[in-house]
Amino acid sequence: MSPLLILGLIAAIIGIGYLLLSVRYVPNNAVGVLEKRWSLKGAVQSGVIALRGEAGYQPRVLRGGLYFYPFIQYVVHTVPLVTIPQGQIGYVFARDGKSLEPTQTLATIIPEGRNFQDVEGYLKNGGQRGPSREILREGTIPINLAQFVVLTAEHVYYLSLNNSERELFDAMSQAIADRDGFRPITIKGADDMLAVMTVHDGPALGGDDIIAPTVGNDPAVPETYHNNFQDPEKFLRGGGQRGRQLQVLVEGTYYVNRLFATAELVKKTIIEVGFVGVVIAYSGEKGSDVSGTEYKHGELVERGQKGVWSTALNPGKYAINTYAMKVVPVPTTNIILKWNKEEFGAHGYDKNLQAVLLITKDAFEPLLNLAVVIHIDYRKAPLVIQRFGNINMLVEQTLDPLISAYFKDTGQTRTLIQLIQERGQIQQQALVDMKVRFGRYNIELEEVLIGTPAASATDHHIETILEQLRTRQIAVEQIETYERKQTAAVKERELRQAEAVAQRQTALTESEIAIVIQSNEGKAEYQRSLQEAAKIKALADAEAEAQARIGIGKALAAQELVNAYGSPRLQVIQQTLGQFTQAIEKSGVPVVP
Repeated sequence: MSPLLILGLIAAIIGIGYLLLSVRYVPNNAVGVLEKRWSLKGAVQSGVIALRGEAGYQPRVLRGGLYFYPFIQYVVHTVPLVTIPQGQIGYVFARDGKSLEPTQTLATIIPEGRNFQDVEGYLKNGGQRGPSREILREGTIPINLAQFVVLTAEHVYYLSLNNSERELFDAMSQAIADRDGFRPITIKGADDMLAVMTVHDGPALGGDDIIAPTVGNDPAVPETYHNNFQDPEKFLRGGGQRGRQLQVLVEGTYYVNRLFATAELVKKTIIEVGFVGVVIAYSGEKGSDVSGTEYKHGELVERGQKGVWSTALNPGKYAINTYAMKVVPVPTTNIILKWNKEEFGAHGYDKNLQAVLLITKDAFEPLLNLAVVIHIDYRKAPLVIQRFGNINMLVEQTLDPLISAYFKDTGQTRTLIQLIQERGQIQQQALVDMKVRFGRYNIELEEVLIGTPAASATDHHIETILEQLRTRQIAVEQIETYERKQTAAVKERELRQAEAVAQRQTALTESEIAIVIQSNEGKAEYQRSLQEAAKIKALADAEAEAQARIGIGKALAAQELVNAYGSPRLQVIQQTLGQFTQAIEKSGVPVVP
């Protein structure tokens, strides 16, 4: 074979090999990052990406398919498509671009970069190098991994430029994972939680500020509405500052870049029934005092202003940033405070109170247990908190000295026995006297209750006096008992008599009835006798009168008979014969003519 033919074969083989090596295949599940080994325009002077055809990594990527790039001049690096699983977040680190400003910690979002798919558009429009404010949401994205490094929960997507990069990216990924940054912020309603946000980018707060004010929360202004920190650029455009924010997140899901802002979940503020919440705001505008000229213990301001709010929060749940404001619960129900070392209420306001040590008029030193019932008007709760700070301070620094001093003064005016015997009067007088004093502190005094004076552990004199009083009282009670027994004996005797009378009551009643009946019969008989006598008398008078009239009649008749018979003798004979005839008729003796 001739040398020319051999050279031709060698040239053909080299040409075919060159063509084969210059044909590049990029799978559909990957992209190709094109690297130019040399160029007539020279090498990249700064950065990583060659925007003007220089030697270096080219801005555009190759999608799935066959490409022809001379292998002597180009290298095609096949890298996987970036995949962000559903419900997760991807973070981007730019290797090339402008330097960050001194006030920046994250690179500005460049809309022309089209979610990091247009490297040339990103760099030519001011894209910066470093971690980006923009995040990637669910999906599969073809990204030039020579320019951008993408961090996800499962993978770190990047084209290795040197061996030391991996350590840097792993550290970034771990920092994000520590903030639970690969998942959105999810707040469930049943948890009664809210998220307090801390922004790590933007201008710093002023010297007098501890909480960044709320900005860009009005949807009607789309230029600055950052939609709950989900759009960092609009947040900063609206005047947002780095630091802990006044605005909080409530129930919902929020895709927030945790390198830009971190979230701290805290419980909502719950004001129970029977309480109001007095708000002490650490941020806000400076307001004018609304407490009035008579109140000289501090200023009260309107809601939303810095200071103690003049109106308290009613019972309910509130999404309050507890770093920006403090809510002091104030009970509106009656509070029972006990000056008793062994007893205190569940509220704990009186846990440091002890029985009051008195010195009586007769030099005894008893301990007096007290209970005081107070009430705080919910409208005056801000005044109380502004004046005392909290209820514990009110009780320990004001009410305790006030109550103790009053009863110490009272104890010095009475003997021990008087102190015991006049407890009710002392209670009533204390209620009257101290109502006015409590009113000066915006407190309503409802009741004062006094216990029995007791001796201390080392004092036995009081017990001796009390024992004497008990003995004296027992004697008095015995006298009373004897008197009552005597009275009972008299009553018992009267009872026995009454029982005996009751047992003979039937006989007595019958005899009394018989006596009454006999008396009534006697009276009736007496009346009948009188009537009979009167009747007899009347009949006798009538009979006498009748007999007299009959006699007169008979006399007249006799005279007439005499006149008729002619002589008195004949009349007598006639009468005798008549009487004799009647006698025979009555006797029934037969008469023979």
